Amino acid sequence: MGAAEQGADQTSGRWLTVPRTLCFITHGNDLLLMKRGEQRRVFPGRYNGVGGHLERDEDPLTGALREIQEETGLSVTELSLRGISNIDAGHESGILLFVFTATAHSREVTKCDEGSLHWIAMNEVYNLPLVEDLALLLPRLFGKEKSDALFFAHVYYDEHDQLVMTFA
Repeated sequence: MGAAEQGADQTSGRWLTVPRTLCFITHGNDLLLMKRGEQRRVFPGRYNGVGGHLERDEDPLTGALREIQEETGLSVTELSLRGISNIDAGHESGILLFVFTATAHSREVTKCDEGSLHWIAMNEVYNLPLVEDLALLLPRLFGKEKSDALFFAHVYYDEHDQLVMTFA
């Protein structure tokens, strides 16, 4: 069976997704978050984990490691896929987000072009202007709802443009 038999060219009328990674790195009781630059198109001034688009030749794990290195300069251990979110923001294409956690053995980060990196105490994270889905994701990764089970989520916006996240 060759590549042509995969059916990847059958996109007419289909909803497509862009694969991305999002990683939350801890050091002790602190979480590394990026405050996105005010000039950025996506989530300006908001705090988020680190990550980005997968390259054509990458699997999600390799992409997460590359993005962590590019954006933070950190070497991490215990990199673990924790969940997958299917995000529909109402456009022709959506996002398939692979959510990871990892541990850093150093706090020494490099300068990042996309924003500034900050180590935040876990008990202070919710006082920040977070990307809106983090209030739902972080408890599953680190809080009261923490589980070692892989989560699957569907994210969309309702008729009032409010984020809705459902978990399978």
